Amino acid sequence: MRPARLIPFWAAIIAVLLFVEVAELTHLFTLPVQSAVGNLLSFIFALVFTTILALVGAIFIGIYISHRLQSPTGFTPFEEEMLKMRADVSRLREDVAELKAARDPAGPESLRTGDREAGR
Repeated sequence: MRPARLIPFWAAIIAVLLFVEVAELTHLFTLPVQSAVGNLLSFIFALVFTTILALVGAIFIGIYISHRLQSPTGFTPFEEEMLKMRADVSRLREDVAELKAARDPAGPESLRTGDREAGR
């Protein structure tokens, strides 16, 4: 699903949960104890349903936490290769600067003036 489609879905879920919370606070769902004992099948079904929902939620939370703990947080192989290439380029620049300095002891300024004189 695209994220734009998920926004109304989650808004509806939140609205339903808010309704259930308000209904619980106003005792809309309050049932007497006699009804739970009187209808034993409904009571067992409610317990099993709640247990299954709790287990599924716990499994999803466990999957999420284990994924976050085991996922690599370092650089990707591509990023590592780019960092190595950057270090190589820096080293090559230093080597070229050393070669230029060894070739012309007067420094890079004399090379520029020499290029100007040669161009005249």
